Amino acid sequence: MTEPRTSADRIALVTGASRGLGAAIKAAGGSATLAPMDIAVDEAMRTLCRGIFDRWGRVDLWVHAAVHAAPLAPTGHLDLKDWEKSVAINARATGVLIPFVEPLLRAAPAGTALFLDDARAGQKFFGAYGATKAAQIALARSWQAETVKTGPRVLIETPAPMPTATRARFFPGEDRSALSPCADEARRLLGLLGA
Repeated sequence: MTEPRTSADRIALVTGASRGLGAAIKAAGGSATLAPMDIAVDEAMRTLCRGIFDRWGRVDLWVHAAVHAAPLAPTGHLDLKDWEKSVAINARATGVLIPFVEPLLRAAPAGTALFLDDARAGQKFFGAYGATKAAQIALARSWQAETVKTGPRVLIETPAPMPTATRARFFPGEDRSALSPCADEARRLLGLLGA
């Protein structure tokens, strides 16, 4: 799910706004236009970004929270279907979206992109998720280095552990009462952004 919204005349695009942190950021206020789409479909993302340009002319904040969390498995037993979906959503879609969203961010007075670094690269059983999230963050870090002087501002933050459906799949039986509520973490991250 991808969602543009206005809040105090600012436009935010939240990719992955259907659950977890993305949904909590979406709920932070303002009005919302829902656009349920598959971020792995290039033409859908092109149409979305063109629609945002036609309607608002810019994006002040892009929060990229969309992710595919493949089931945990030993690397020697990766399921090909889950691997391909992880590559398509976590890595490839990011490489497609950055060129689509960058002009929208540049059109804003202080356009900012936020990526969430929870890659878990190298941890056992996190092969598909860890590798593809690490690729996503590598793209974000390169973009961040390239745009330091020209903008847009690219931020990479590590969110606090939250009681999301994805985390429950990764850590079944974990004491969820010790985790940060998604709404609290959304407020913290938006505070860092000055939003």
